[in-house]
Amino acid sequence: MSPDPNRGLILDCDGVLADTELNGHLVAFNQAFAELGHDIHWTKEEYKVLLRVGGGKERLMTYLTQHREIDIAKGRDLTKAVDALHRRKSEIYVHLVEAGQLPGRPGIRRLVTEALDAGWKVGVASTSAVKSVEAVLRAVVGEETSGRLSGVFAGDIVFEKKPAPDIYDFALRELGRGPEEVVVVEDSESGALAAARAGLSHIVTVSYFTAEDDFAGATVVVDNLGEPDSPAAVRSGAQILNAAGYIDVSSLEHILEGAD
Repeated sequence: MSPDPNRGLILDCDGVLADTELNGHLVAFNQAFAELGHDIHWTKEEYKVLLRVGGGKERLMTYLTQHREIDIAKGRDLTKAVDALHRRKSEIYVHLVEAGQLPGRPGIRRLVTEALDAGWKVGVASTSAVKSVEAVLRAVVGEETSGRLSGVFAGDIVFEKKPAPDIYDFALRELGRGPEEVVVVEDSESGALAAARAGLSHIVTVSYFTAEDDFAGATVVVDNLGEPDSPAAVRSGAQILNAAGYIDVSSLEHILEGAD
């Protein structure tokens, strides 16, 4: 099967490039809370529920709305207080990434490189802050490969966060591709819904917090993308793994040709 250069691959960041939520974002949020003197400490169970809200600032605002007894503003504008806290959290997160504490997930570097070498346009679409996404991307695929991508679409670049389709609609316009020419890799229910609402075929690679999410619209759900010496395990959906048991560019082509 010959790769088609008029194709596109869009990756989510958190949980797809690396399993960042547990060992990155949650750690950074709690460290920022403590550093700035806020009486907040999110448990894994609390954070799993909050992950249903797309975007870190939006997640934090939702929590504060639910816990009005917690006042991080101290007489200041709440939006500005949330922005400042989230900015510090993002700085801590980038430090964690650059310190090598968040290794890439199996198959990501390989698949991104294969797609780029086959002439595909590759981008990242995430609700996380742009600097956070760029740091993960550099750490996972390397500086040279990250520079070959066609775009990082992240943060507040669109008004409505996932599960709204806005970020994927934006990415499609920037990549110059139609929904029928693009495959998305997601890891969460909200991200998968965003891809589906944008009319995009998507692979789900479940992560720590999303193993029990509903992915009814996914083409295939796997534990990870797999490597030549470590096959992927299919949880549900189409059989798109190659003969060695992992997802490659021919697998992506199979999806766009109507995998079943």
